[in-house]
Amino acid sequence: MFSGIVEEMATVVAIKQDKENIDFTLKCSFVDELGIDQSVAHNGVCLTVVEIKDGTYTVTAMKETLDRSNLGLLKVGDKVNVERSMVMNGRLDGHIVQGHVDETAKCIAMKDADGSTYFTFEYELNKEMARKGYFTVDKGSVTVNGVSLTVCDPTDNTFTVAIIPYTRENTNFCDVEVGTVVNIEFDILGKYIARLKSFE
Repeated sequence: MFSGIVEEMATVVAIKQDKENIDFTLKCSFVDELGIDQSVAHNGVCLTVVEIKDGTYTVTAMKETLDRSNLGLLKVGDKVNVERSMVMNGRLDGHIVQGHVDETAKCIAMKDADGSTYFTFEYELNKEMARKGYFTVDKGSVTVNGVSLTVCDPTDNTFTVAIIPYTRENTNFCDVEVGTVVNIEFDILGKYIARLKSFE
């Protein structure tokens, strides 16, 4: 379980194909604090640490994960938002994030907001999935590349988020531009409510 508060950006230092899986080796400041089998969110995707060696760590993404996320687009040198799992004895600064990315979205617009920046994202409209809670609501929560954000101006298949300068500088939003593909996880609370309503 995560909060959507990104700790830092890790750098991809190696990528290795293993049948339909991909092993990603990364470097970040807290490598020495990691343990084998530990969960770390990468652009919002929960992955398990499988190796720690020479100041780097390796995680494996399986085909299902690669199909639903932007991890398959990563290249050596890319920056990835990382967050270790939440400690359940403190404040929840973001929102409840499972690390189970639902799908990808594409940035379709950017607009200056007098210091901050509005980013608009578009995702595939699937009415059946929307009935199951896969949608955004105004002032609700959404996770974009692992970043907990507040939705504004949602439509059936788009939403906008406002990014303050600190977030843009300290996450890979610094590299997001029109056309960039990001990972999104819809709010788990909406999914549970939609599931309960399906029994009515």
